[in-house]
Amino acid sequence: MNVVIDTNVLLGACLSAGAPSRVIAACLQGRCQPLMGNALFNEYEDVFGRADLFERCPLNLAQRADLLDIFLAHCQWTRVYYAWRPNLPDEADNHLVELAVAGGADFIVTRTLREVARMELRFPQLRVLSPVRR
Repeated sequence: MNVVIDTNVLLGACLSAGAPSRVIAACLQGRCQPLMGNALFNEYEDVFGRADLFERCPLNLAQRADLLDIFLAHCQWTRVYYAWRPNLPDEADNHLVELAVAGGADFIVTRTLREVARMELRFPQLRVLSPVRR
C-alpha cells in the first residue's frame, strides 16, 4: 500500500513515541510504501533544519539525521506531472495531494486531518488518515 507521510507525522515521531512513531515504524518495516517527491523532500529538509522545533526532542541532531536518511531510503521517488491547484484551503498542503495522485497512494497520513480532508477535487481511491487510530 502506497502512502504519503506528511511532515508533521515524521516530526511527531521524532518528538514522542506515540502514534506517529508507529506510522514511521510501519514504513521502515515494509508494511507500507512511503512516496517521496521534490516538494515533500524540500519540506522535510526545511523542518529538520529548524533547531527550535527540536528543543525538547529525545533524539540528538545526529540521530534525527540518521532517522531522516533511513526513512528516505525506504521511500519510492515519485515524479509529479500535474498540479491539482487550488485544491486545499492551505496552499502549502496541495503538494501532498499531487504526490498521492501521481504515486497512486491509498492514504495521506497527516496530523492536520481536517485541513487535508477538505479537498475540493475528490479522488475516490485516496483517503486521508490521522496517525492516531480512532
